[in-house]
Amino acid sequence: MTRSHLVAGLMSGTSLDGIDAVLLRVRGTGLATQFHQLAYLEKPFPTGLRRLLLRNSDPETSRVDEIARLNFLLAELYAEAVQALVRSAGLRLSSLFCIGSHGQTIQHLPQPHRMLGRRVRATMQIGDPSVLASLTGVTTVGDFRVADMAVGGQGAPLVPYVDWLMFRSRSMNRLLLNIGGIANVTVLPKNCSVDNVIAFDTGPGNIVVDSLMHEFYGKPFDTGGRTASSGAVSLDLFRWMARHPYLRTRPPKSTGREEFGRDFVTTLMRQGREYDREDIIATASQFTAFAVYDAYKRFVSKRMHAEEVIVSGGGALNRFFLDELQRYFAEARVRLVDEFGVSSDAKEAICFALLANETLAHRPTNIPAVTGARRRLILGKVCRP
Repeated sequence: MTRSHLVAGLMSGTSLDGIDAVLLRVRGTGLATQFHQLAYLEKPFPTGLRRLLLRNSDPETSRVDEIARLNFLLAELYAEAVQALVRSAGLRLSSLFCIGSHGQTIQHLPQPHRMLGRRVRATMQIGDPSVLASLTGVTTVGDFRVADMAVGGQGAPLVPYVDWLMFRSRSMNRLLLNIGGIANVTVLPKNCSVDNVIAFDTGPGNIVVDSLMHEFYGKPFDTGGRTASSGAVSLDLFRWMARHPYLRTRPPKSTGREEFGRDFVTTLMRQGREYDREDIIATASQFTAFAVYDAYKRFVSKRMHAEEVIVSGGGALNRFFLDELQRYFAEARVRLVDEFGVSSDAKEAICFALLANETLAHRPTNIPAVTGARRRLILGKVCRP
């Protein structure tokens, strides 16, 4: 795979706001990987889809018939996103080498659960990659998480392998922080090998603030962090949030809507009913930044002193998050991933494009020290058109 080829990457995350699609020209694999971004677009979800996904992410309200249909519907939306992406670059679908698609998580259950005498972990991403391959005529790699879980891993986070490929440094200790629905951090000590990488989810990214903005204002997110900036942090409410047991859980660990979704937000609103809306949002925003720093102090600082914190994801557009992160990480420089020529918005989609490229090169991309898996293995299901 020494010649360059075109790879599309797709990501739709816990924010449930739409599809990120990126087109890359990729050359090489592993440490020899080089890529150039040709196009990027965001395709909003159609009206009503977010509500359906939320309903079917909750065991109390989900329906197996709706999940089955959503599995096909999302694949159709992904196919439309890829078609629009390729058109925007003046190309045809037939020019694509492959598509890497994360899918839409509706359940992520990394902790073993006793079932019929066995201990079972599980995760489910819908938007079937086989349907996507059939609709586009392009080889598609999807369902990246399940193989890692099958050998005792959390199935997440998967981005750290690509973080290592892109951002390892001979001279700088770096934290790669992605603030999507959930915030996750990759720890890259200077001169690290892939076996030296650690990474984990720190807690909520945008998920709690987005939910509060929807409940209070009917808006999808806090644009620029302006609502949080207009409020005052409640110490009582903050202390309650900071007692969440996930913060004390040692890595490897991952989390999602199951921990910080509807039930958490409902309880938060009840706990904060005496406060103004903007104060609750300021407190939840503060908690996102605090959880990142708390994780660093608990699990990272004894082995590595961070010199740079490189931020990506939708939360990179939230000035309140960035200011609070810089306050916490006073001795490190907080930077946006865009400064390194990588789009904050596109980064996760880029990761799944590159993971697909590695899968088709038969390269393992999970990191056992990160996920807890018993061994390294090739991730993803390869679906031919």
